[in-house]
Amino acid sequence: MRDRTRRPRPTQRRGGVRPFGLRTRLVLAFLLAAALGCGTTAAFTYRAARNAILEQAQDIAVSAFRQQVDNLATPLRVAPGVLRRSLLRIAELGKPRPWRVYAEYGTVRVSSTDRSSSPVITADLRDRSQDSPRGSFQRVVKDGTPYLTIGVPRVLEPTAEADARRTGLVLYAVMDLNEEEAGIEATADAARDGALAALVVALVPALLAARSVLRPVRDLRRAAHSMGRGRLDTRVEARGSDELGDLARTFNDAAAALERSMEELRRGEARARRFASDVSHELRTPLAGMLAVTEVLDQDAARLDPDTAAAVRLISAETGKLAVLVEDLLEISRIDAGAAELNTDEVDAAETIRKTLQSRQWTDRDRVVTDLPDGIRARLDPRRFDVIVANLVGNALRHGNQPVTVRLYTSGSWLVTEVADHGPGIHPKALSHVFDRFFKADPAGIRSAGSGLGLAITQENVRLHGGTVRAANHPDGGAVFTVRIPWHGAFEQR
Repeated sequence: MRDRTRRPRPTQRRGGVRPFGLRTRLVLAFLLAAALGCGTTAAFTYRAARNAILEQAQDIAVSAFRQQVDNLATPLRVAPGVLRRSLLRIAELGKPRPWRVYAEYGTVRVSSTDRSSSPVITADLRDRSQDSPRGSFQRVVKDGTPYLTIGVPRVLEPTAEADARRTGLVLYAVMDLNEEEAGIEATADAARDGALAALVVALVPALLAARSVLRPVRDLRRAAHSMGRGRLDTRVEARGSDELGDLARTFNDAAAALERSMEELRRGEARARRFASDVSHELRTPLAGMLAVTEVLDQDAARLDPDTAAAVRLISAETGKLAVLVEDLLEISRIDAGAAELNTDEVDAAETIRKTLQSRQWTDRDRVVTDLPDGIRARLDPRRFDVIVANLVGNALRHGNQPVTVRLYTSGSWLVTEVADHGPGIHPKALSHVFDRFFKADPAGIRSAGSGLGLAITQENVRLHGGTVRAANHPDGGAVFTVRIPWHGAFEQR
């Protein structure tokens, strides 16, 4: 099968973009994956850069400070003034930038600053520095400022006569890490800006990917919408060999099968309609003769013996039912063929209903009660409106208790006709089917007087007038049929 695409007409209504439609979800999923990737990369980059910057400054400072402490000439008697000059010299030679240097010797506290001790030197650093001959270091944060603190004990180098000995002197160096933190912040900003730029760049392939994925989906949606409007020859173009291409080919196969099935159904329905119409036409002539004969037999039935008279009356009744059924089938055939037309005229609606009741001898107030105000004129098809009223009243007389009430009134722009009975009403399960063809609420009523087409013909005639008909049950009991036909009040007599 050759795939072909039928684009929707320019007048076809296109659905708006949903806030959380498939396109939005695809783009958000793509951006979320990109954001996770960029965020993870930026986090690892930040962590690696931070560690590298801090470790580099830390290694330089610790190595340089240890060397300065090893080069320090320590006299046997520690003089605070001499020691302070040594600390000033060490502070000036600090790497990667000058330090603040402190010395502790027993109770002696000397520093290269005005303060004898620094608050950032912790007790833990003091303990570890005194226990280890190579000293220790620690990074601390005080009042929001990061510091590197280093503690190194002064140890005498071993000689041939003695091992290495601690002098009891411990030197501490304090260096702020503001510059390193600034470099780390700059690295974090660069990583963040790079991630945001990557997200912006990722938006373009996300939109392209969403478009490539959604284009077949949109084509399928348009094709389904077109098929829903009756264009069963709609097909979509199948691109590629992926899942979407397979879906498009499956849709085309299903559409072709549906088109073939609908064509077969249409042909079968047309044959059925033509058959019913042809049979009805063929039956009218012999039925006319049979009706004439049964009328004569009915007149002579009183002179026949009882059994023969009963048979004659039964034949006459069944012939009448058959004649009604044939007429109903012909009417349905004309409606299905689209040959039914309205021949409207300005009429008095109340007078039209009265004529319908009089022609069928339904004027006895014990059987039919009317509420028909005069002066309501409307443009109706008198013949079809007569059928509407006759079918509803006849249905009420057959299936409901008498009297049947017929009301006529106007409601806004509607001409309303109500037919109600005092019977048991319609079973709730049957309410939605009462206008179906050949439907009978009582399965045992197959041999009832009705053909099962009266209400269906009523509904079609009401539709031809542009109105609606509704069946319901009255709260006080009985069925109520309400016919609403457009009426503009232009013909109301004042």
